[in-house]
Amino acid sequence: MSETVAARFAEHALDTCFTDLPAAAVERAKVFVLDSLGVGIAGSSVEGAEALLGVAAGWGAASPAAAAPGAPVWGRATRLSAPAAAFMNAWQMHNQEYDGLHEGAVVHAMASVLPAALAAAGLAGDVSGAELITAVAVGVDIAAGLGLAAKAGFRFFRPATAGGFGATAAAARLLGLDRAALQRAFAWQLAQASGTMQAHVEGSPILPVQVAFNTRAALQSCLLATLPFTAAEAVFEGDYGYLPLFEGDFALEPVLQSLGRIWRIAELSHKPFPAGRATHGGIEGVSTLQQRHGFAASEVAYVEIAAPPLIMRLVGRPPRAERGPSYARLCMAYAIAKVLLKGKLDLGDFRGCALADPATHALARRVTLENDGNPDPNALAPQRVVVRLQDGTVHAWSCETMLAHPTRPLTREQHLAKFRRCLDFAALPLALNTPTRLIEMTDRLESVKDVRALAALAAGSSPSG
Repeated sequence: MSETVAARFAEHALDTCFTDLPAAAVERAKVFVLDSLGVGIAGSSVEGAEALLGVAAGWGAASPAAAAPGAPVWGRATRLSAPAAAFMNAWQMHNQEYDGLHEGAVVHAMASVLPAALAAAGLAGDVSGAELITAVAVGVDIAAGLGLAAKAGFRFFRPATAGGFGATAAAARLLGLDRAALQRAFAWQLAQASGTMQAHVEGSPILPVQVAFNTRAALQSCLLATLPFTAAEAVFEGDYGYLPLFEGDFALEPVLQSLGRIWRIAELSHKPFPAGRATHGGIEGVSTLQQRHGFAASEVAYVEIAAPPLIMRLVGRPPRAERGPSYARLCMAYAIAKVLLKGKLDLGDFRGCALADPATHALARRVTLENDGNPDPNALAPQRVVVRLQDGTVHAWSCETMLAHPTRPLTREQHLAKFRRCLDFAALPLALNTPTRLIEMTDRLESVKDVRALAALAAGSSPSG
């Protein structure tokens, strides 16, 4: 390579114009901005939110400029410093495993990119909706691109680590950094990149905090990049750069060649169910079979699922009532039992007494997962579901692509129903017209003059823009 990867990423992030984006990319960006805001608002009421907010509120003044009002936290009447608000909003977006992702990269890019972009827009002021869409698109390209470059199973929590670099690119663009400064910001981000898979293995609620740490770091990296420090150059490809250190085996050139030609924002998958994406094939399978054949949960003897090794690794854990909601969201057996008993999976199934329901756990113990031997360490599909009934009847279902993948997208009605349900879980009551106003503003996002109005509305304020 004649240029460093940081230089090539910086060129893409800063030289892309809104008019370079194809219509499909713009449309999907608007879909996932709305979806992300809804999920982030719902995350404001998750257990532990008040305590975490109290800690984040102590991280610096509302803004370096005394006249600036800080950045809003979604679903709350609270404003914090831009890095702290980005931290809280990122945590809220990922704390229920309900945010969209790029399946091939295994990166929940929007959880870092959107909170960082809106916090940066608050600092910059007068950022248009078209500029926000462009910043989000290039940020997702970089976050997902790093995941796609990886050729080994991940040891570090890629949504946090790769997502942070995408967030840095998006924030830098909106803050007006030039190419050299963005390359320095990437170096600062490498210095702060963090998050291992241990929290995921144990189903710890620290897992989404790792996304939040890297999102806060992205804002800090952009601000630090204005200082006269000599920065590392081979941020991504150097011997101790991001990819060799965090991912090991990688192939970068195909990703770099795709910049400006393939828009990863158009490749994101929705999360139709509020649980780890790796559970979604099993959830859809048992739901489809139950609707098709009409059996009750009490008639089920066993549920058997064959899936790629990544599914086993991510959600193959046994059900354990004492481990709490973060563990349950990453437990295929728990999610399937809830669906068989209720016919659906809802955010409320991971709160309060629902988590310890004896009938759920008794049924969950009859769900087994089997490694199908798929050689791709990052594959989430295909998945095969077999339901064996007490009378010996066997029903089977399989999928090559999970529901809400871009080739099987949610309808607009399904997308908006999810969004509206998320707003029912805001930490503070929202005005009755908030869902409608957010939908309308996002639908016309490319014509919005100042996206601070969007952020304020997501926080529960009533902007006039």
